[in-house]
Order: sequence, then C-alpha cells, then structure tokens
Amino acid sequence: MTALFSDATGITSRKAVVIYSGGMDSYTVLHKSLREGFEVHALSFHYGQRHARELKVAEQVCLDLDIPHRLIDIRAIHSLMDGSALTDTERAMPQGEYGQDNLTATMVPNRNMVLLSLAIAHAVNIGASICFYGAHGGDHVLYPDCRPEFVDKMNDVAAIANFDPVRIEAPYLHSDKASILADGLSMGLDYARTWTCYLGEELACGQCGSCRERLAAFAANRLTDPLRYAAHV
Repeated sequence: MTALFSDATGITSRKAVVIYSGGMDSYTVLHKSLREGFEVHALSFHYGQRHARELKVAEQVCLDLDIPHRLIDIRAIHSLMDGSALTDTERAMPQGEYGQDNLTATMVPNRNMVLLSLAIAHAVNIGASICFYGAHGGDHVLYPDCRPEFVDKMNDVAAIANFDPVRIEAPYLHSDKASILADGLSMGLDYARTWTCYLGEELACGQCGSCRERLAAFAANRLTDPLRYAAHV
C-alpha cells in the first residue's frame, strides 16, 4: 500500500506524475521531485514536434533511474496544433535571442493545457495527487501557458474535475533558466543528458532561441555547456 502524507499544500500521496520532455527544465524538475521523496511516474508526449531527440533522451534517463516512464503518442491531434514552427516543418525555425516574433512563432496552441489534462488523468488513474511540470519565469512574457495565472486557473479546475483532486506544481515558475541550472548543478545533475535545441540534428544548432537561452544559463553559472554545438553565438 502506498504511504500517504498530507502537508500544507494539500498533497495526500507520495506518488507524483512529472511531465518530462527530456529538456533542461523538466530534467531538473524530475530530479527535484525524486529528491523530495516522491514516487515519480514520468510522462512524455509525442505530439508531432519536429524531432524526437528529447524523447529518446528522456527514455534513457528514466531507464537508468529505474522509474516508470510512459511515452504517449498523441500525433493524431497534430493537425489541431500545427500552427507553430515547433510542429510545422514547412516553417522556418526562428533564430536569435527570444523576442516577441520568435517566441510567438514557437508557441504550440494550447499545448500545456492538453498535456496537463492528460497528466491529471494519469495521476487520478494511478492514485497520484500531484503533477509537476517545468514552466519557468523566463517563459512568462509571451507564453501564456507558462504564466502563474495559467497555473492558478488550471489548479482550480484540477481540484474539481475529478472525484480525487490533483495539484499542479511548477517548482521553477518564478525562476529563470540560469537559476534552474544552478539548482540542478547543486544536485550534481549531468546536463549532457538533456536536449534543448529546437532542431534534432547531431549537434545542437547554437542559433535558435532555445539554444541561446541554454548557453546564456551556462555562461551565467561560469560553466561550459557539455553539449556539442554546430555554432556558438
């Protein structure tokens, strides 16, 4: 029988679902939840993104950690979410620092609401009372589904959508990428075991907004990124 506990946040089960993409943020969230004593069930999604490089990384990490991991194929709904450079290979991938134009171009319509809804269903199904995901402060400006208001409203719904309430937690909601990296480094995490680049080639491109943000985080921590890049900015 699963041991239960209740704390000030209303968490009543040691089981937790972690939405795990294989990127830096969710990799850190995954390990943070493990360090906090949760029985982690990792959940990854293939929704028709341009490549599956992150998903392969996620699968291997979970194998090595010996934690339950499910990769859910929801590519059947790809045509409902293909209005993004991340899901439409016909669109050019924006390069350069994150700004209004390139953040908007990489917004996948309603992605986090869809993924969280499925994660909540999985949590109810396995008796977990909490879902973790990796929204962070650097995404607040233009990604609506990474804002505190979104998390608050989704929590309101998650509390009443099922007989068993589920709480959504985004531990780094008010942290930037450099701070997330610093926390992961303090846990001894190896970020060579993550993939961030929007392109799924042999080397990270070093030019897309995601690569630039990652490189800036390592620079802020006075470290060199262990990934190899085709080009540095």
